[in-house]
Amino acid sequence: MKRPLQALLLLVSGLGLLHATVSTDLYLRYVKEGMRPLLIASGAVLLLLGAVEAWSLRKPTAPTPNDAQAAPDHDRDHGHDHGDDRDRDGDHSHDHGDDRDRDRDGDHGHDHSAPPRIAWLLLLPALSLLFYAPPAIGAYSASREAPKAVAVKDQDEFDPLPATSPLPMTLTDFTSRVQQDRAKAIEGRVVRMTGFATPDGSGDGWYLTRSIFSCCAADTQFVKVRAHGTPAPSADTWVTVTGTWHAGGTLGTSSADVALDVRTIEKVPRPTNGYTDALPPLAD
Repeated sequence: MKRPLQALLLLVSGLGLLHATVSTDLYLRYVKEGMRPLLIASGAVLLLLGAVEAWSLRKPTAPTPNDAQAAPDHDRDHGHDHGDDRDRDGDHSHDHGDDRDRDRDGDHGHDHSAPPRIAWLLLLPALSLLFYAPPAIGAYSASREAPKAVAVKDQDEFDPLPATSPLPMTLTDFTSRVQQDRAKAIEGRVVRMTGFATPDGSGDGWYLTRSIFSCCAADTQFVKVRAHGTPAPSADTWVTVTGTWHAGGTLGTSSADVALDVRTIEKVPRPTNGYTDALPPLAD
């Protein structure tokens, strides 16, 4: 790859990282929030390296030893062109020696100064951070993935639920209460949760969904609660719903349906960090 292209790639990559982490919150579509300082540092380093590389291009390039020897060798070859047969034979063997030297040096007589055209494609990911960020992971992926298995809890880990109604809950907490809390504290309680709408793969019904990063977008997992009693919003629409557990199976065991009878539904803006299973925003 030519040095001007290297410098341009470093500069654009550094600017893209700083744009995604300092100017905007686009980095939250790819990695966890805690990685922001590392991304800012990486962007600054890439920008510095690109600036140094661009500055070095201003300096004239000194001739290499091979360039310096090229002219004398050329003159010697022409000087032997009109000699006797022995001289020509000597030149012939000498030329083969030069060819072997070039082969060892990896030259092979070809010009490798021009980079392959495909190298320019390396600029596309960097430019995308500046001008076009891929959409956030949402309903399309969630509809094709099984719900994330929640951690198993001991019964003494379930604290008494506050008397607030509706009760703000995360989808993970709701799932744990429905399938693991043998005290059945969730029974009859009106809960309030926020997530995005994911259509059922069969086209019948929908899920309230949250996506969760363990590290980055590559390991995204989804927690889902089946919604009953209301038409499905458009895919990826963020909503806050209230409702009660939809009876199905035995509450407090793994046979219980993780489902909600929806009473109210309200469209809300997508949260800044949509890759966590957070409590719903405070009601007005």
